[in-house]
Amino acid sequence: MWWASVATTIRGVTAGSDSVLELLPMVFADPGEALARAEKVLDADPGPLHASIAHQVIGIWQRDFGDLRLALTHLRRARDLAARAESADREADILGTLGVALVHAGRTRQGLAAFEQGVGRGSGHTRARVLYKRAYVWWVLGRHREALEDVRRAVPVLRQADDVIWTARALTLRATVHLALGAVERADADFTAAEALWDTTGQEHDKADAVESRGLAAFRSGDIPAALALLDEAEERYAKLGTPTFMLNIRRCEVLMAAGLAPEALAEADGAIAALDGIGGQSTRKAELLLAAAKAARLAGDPQTAIARAALAVRLFAGQRRTWWETHARLVLIEARAAAGRGSGRLVAEAASVAEKLASFGAPAAPEASLLAGRIALDLGWTADAERHLAVAARSRRSGPPLARMTGWVAQALRAQAAGSARGVLEAGRRGLDVLDDHRMTLGASELRARASAQGAELAALAQRASLVSGGPRRLLLWSERWRATALSTPPTRPPADHALLGEMTAFREIAARAEAARMEGRPVPALEREQRRLEREIRARTLHLRGAAPGGGDRFDVGRLLRRLGDDVRLVELAVLDGRVHVLLCAQGRVRRFEAGLLAEAETEAEHVQAGLRRLAHPGAEARLPLVEAAGRRLEELLLGPAAAQLGTGPVVVVPPGRLHRVPWALLPSLRERVLSVSPSASSWLRARETAPPPGGRQVLVRGPGLATGGVEVAELADRYAGAAVLEGAGARVPRVLEELDGAALAHIAAHGTFRADSPLFSALRMADGPIVVHDLERLDRSPYRIILSCCDTARFASVGADELLGLVTARCRSARRAWWRAARPSTTPRWCR
Repeated sequence: MWWASVATTIRGVTAGSDSVLELLPMVFADPGEALARAEKVLDADPGPLHASIAHQVIGIWQRDFGDLRLALTHLRRARDLAARAESADREADILGTLGVALVHAGRTRQGLAAFEQGVGRGSGHTRARVLYKRAYVWWVLGRHREALEDVRRAVPVLRQADDVIWTARALTLRATVHLALGAVERADADFTAAEALWDTTGQEHDKADAVESRGLAAFRSGDIPAALALLDEAEERYAKLGTPTFMLNIRRCEVLMAAGLAPEALAEADGAIAALDGIGGQSTRKAELLLAAAKAARLAGDPQTAIARAALAVRLFAGQRRTWWETHARLVLIEARAAAGRGSGRLVAEAASVAEKLASFGAPAAPEASLLAGRIALDLGWTADAERHLAVAARSRRSGPPLARMTGWVAQALRAQAAGSARGVLEAGRRGLDVLDDHRMTLGASELRARASAQGAELAALAQRASLVSGGPRRLLLWSERWRATALSTPPTRPPADHALLGEMTAFREIAARAEAARMEGRPVPALEREQRRLEREIRARTLHLRGAAPGGGDRFDVGRLLRRLGDDVRLVELAVLDGRVHVLLCAQGRVRRFEAGLLAEAETEAEHVQAGLRRLAHPGAEARLPLVEAAGRRLEELLLGPAAAQLGTGPVVVVPPGRLHRVPWALLPSLRERVLSVSPSASSWLRARETAPPPGGRQVLVRGPGLATGGVEVAELADRYAGAAVLEGAGARVPRVLEELDGAALAHIAAHGTFRADSPLFSALRMADGPIVVHDLERLDRSPYRIILSCCDTARFASVGADELLGLVTARCRSARRAWWRAARPSTTPRWCR
């Protein structure tokens, strides 16, 4: 091995020789220190052998953390110096390092040629290291079988030489290749073995890389909270070392997209691309980041951006001779073009070709490509071609991670629809949504659960269409409820007593209160606002790590139970949207009836006009506009209720709109104006609320926040009515005390300034004496108040996310109440898997 040849060559040289030899392992233990020492070695005008080591260390640092052009300069110099020193093993080792840099620079032919020379020049232990480096390059190029072959040849030699560091690296690489091939169990075994070896070393960068790799393994196995937690831990480790890592950005993008956070993934990818361009970094990483950005843009509903990013990624991958990656980029490009309405026979052929290539690579994305080909063929009316492609995609429904199985069930549902089998569509929809239910149950964060529902939207829509054709109004109601406000229908996860999170929440309240005070005095403080945003990011990141309960929980909606609870007087109106049209499901007097109303797009436009008109009415002299607003209310009623408006009777009405219509001023509709009216995110939510028993003791709490124009006079009046109520006002209305009193109360009345954050709904807030109460605080309640009145601005506003989900202050209350209901109901319910 070259270490031995170096020792022979420099025998008798000063003790400083040993420190030069330590630089190579140090570059991934303490990169900054290794770089500084290598530069010192060169300043001392060393001989060719030591100079080759120093140049190689600088080349590695620049290749992985700096400017790739400088890396190539140093590595070529290192190669030439090793040749002058007449050390074949030293030269072979540098040729391997240079080969990696050349491939990352997009010079694939030159890189592979360098590896051929290196493998030929090296012997024994050194050749094994060069084989490992070439295996890494094969992985970068997507040639996984060649990668596994080179690792297979390298590992026994590295183990025999008792080379712990390089053995651990080889095992980590082999695990990563296994993941690319979908072999999660083999990958996990290699990651575990590598981690045990890393624990015996001081290789801090390699240890961080191992944590990052475990995050990738968690993601591939469907554990998104664990993946996010591990990637954040890896990022903290890299930050301590001062080493940027763009692979981590790529992996985080994948996890964010799987969690339904596509806009965040796009921002992450674009930010990393800008940073990479700024340092002249690896073109291979840029291509991978462009691919991640293209995927994120497509999922975020921006097909034009996706087309631009994917097309550039295809060109870069092709130039780098990375066929595996190029094929994946072509898949995203085809998906984006189809989303932009460019479906054609040529696109079907391209998708089919991509599916065949991906299958030949053993890539897990192959079913997605087959599904895409089948979907486009269906749109063109090519049923035979569609059936062929969808049948291939449907095979993935039986095994693999949850989202891969979802792909298979979507394909199966489309096959059944094309064959005219409503029963087949409903069965595929049921099975596929059960898979996604179990997946969402592992997600503890409300935001992740809500956004994950978007992944089942197509299956739910297919099932709704099938039930409309074959099952009547009752079945349509069942399927409307099946995928409506599901984040509220599963047993919630209470955030654990995380001291770091609690500390960040306290700091957030302090900073937010100071920033608000400064704004009220007309002197905004940018530094405070920046710190507030930083704390928001930290809190959000921690909550995304929450794990959910075990799969299989949750209750099933029962139409009969709903109708019995409604009785003869109460009407429940659920609005379902199919192919852009509103269908009104009127539940009352023991039956469900269906009525067709208007188009959803027209209703949304009219609702925006109504809201603008109502805002104008708040200004003096606007009374003349009242007839216009009332006329708009009549138009809204026609679009949203249609003929059902005449069937509402005279009793109370519960309206269950889709998420996009929750901001409609329902009391403005003529048929709803003079009656008791409730609005609920789902019929299931309303039913649970009606069946939830009040807590024993009947405790009341009244809260008056600071700075109210009215002084919160209603609190004083209510205090007279509820003699034993806890009244929190002034300095007593501090967040910890307010939360303590709210937990488990029978009645809570809060008069305070409220703010809704459309950009981050879980930071919507109620202002208290010491800062804001945000949704994250309310989710920590063990049991929400049985009845709560929020006399606050903007508290009824929501962000509509996922398929048909809502996030905001009121839904936080629903989730906390749901936790109490779940505890009470669970002992008497039978888990789904036992039925």
